[in-house]
Amino acid sequence: MKKNELVVAFTGGGTAGHIYPGLAIADELKTLFGAQNKKIKICWIGCSSGMDKKIVQTALSADGELLTDEFHGIPSGKLRRYFSLQNFLDIFKIFAGFIKAFFYLNKIKPSILFSKGGFVSVPPCYAAKLLKIPVFTHECDFSIGLANRLNLKVADNIFLSYEQTKKNLSSVNCQKSVVMGNPVRPIFYNTNAEIGYDFLGLQKESITKPILLVLGGSSGARQINDLVYQNLDWICQNYIVVHQTGMLNNDDSKEKQLQEKFAGSYFAFPFIYEQMPHVLSIADVILSRAGANSIWEAAVLNKPMVLIPLCGSGTRGDQVDNANFFVEQNASCMLLGEQANSENLIQELTKMLDKAQRDEYIFNLKKLIGNEKPANKIANFLYNKINNREML
Repeated sequence: MKKNELVVAFTGGGTAGHIYPGLAIADELKTLFGAQNKKIKICWIGCSSGMDKKIVQTALSADGELLTDEFHGIPSGKLRRYFSLQNFLDIFKIFAGFIKAFFYLNKIKPSILFSKGGFVSVPPCYAAKLLKIPVFTHECDFSIGLANRLNLKVADNIFLSYEQTKKNLSSVNCQKSVVMGNPVRPIFYNTNAEIGYDFLGLQKESITKPILLVLGGSSGARQINDLVYQNLDWICQNYIVVHQTGMLNNDDSKEKQLQEKFAGSYFAFPFIYEQMPHVLSIADVILSRAGANSIWEAAVLNKPMVLIPLCGSGTRGDQVDNANFFVEQNASCMLLGEQANSENLIQELTKMLDKAQRDEYIFNLKKLIGNEKPANKIANFLYNKINNREML
């Protein structure tokens, strides 16, 4: 790094949900420092395999420039909640990730390290603590995940999305916590409906049915995909369907056949990246998993949701907690476990055909989300911490 160059390190990854909120904060930080005619260098530490590098290196700032200046990949191990020989192998990956992160952080000497979570973030957080670099982490879910519970031990502060999350923290960790909401990329506050219509090849004036956007995360959700396929005749009679099938759970030949059969009413994509905010802006109803970022992106745009959270032995229940919160606020509806069947799906989507029902959800979402931008609040907090540190 150049002498006196201001560097901010970010870490997180494994899924898009552990990257996008961090990018939103990085964008706001660049804007804040730019207003003071200062430039900062954004360096990202992510998983050396998977989608992390592609997402980080293609992300653009609000002014259209590349958002990050460097991506540094490290090995990433995962501590599973069940017995697996892979746990023993992953210990070596975690240690290797710590060593790589330590030498990289020592080289770039960032003012702070901001973590968005995911198991790839744990080694950099502990390396930063050893190097006396302030660590800040964010939890997007209603309950704190294992990675962030580990990161909390070395973090100066943890940013939470929900006030209720503090109830399960110790008094010491409660003092470290700051409720900020869940960061959403700036583009979601400045969408362009025309881009969404053009992406789908639709004319707004000719649309006679509500638009249903189906999401299952970046990898996809086989459960949701199968439910949609099983009921596509009824759904396409009543909705225009935009279906993000996921990069791991898509079937190209099947989707092509369905798009031909339901031409003009069914549009399938493995993953929608650049156009997603604009497509989301023209949707009338969202059918989705209950990942924190998907929910908050839809909520920021005041979109009624039918949530099918991931549940069962393979998950810690974070999506159920996320969905429950919005259901309790009468801001969405949920199909949980065995309730996620064809009969109940059609019942909930039938309710959503009623504009009065959608308007009720929209009203409650507006009350819940408010006008403040979490990414901006967190960036301002970090901006002050960085400036105070640089003055020492």
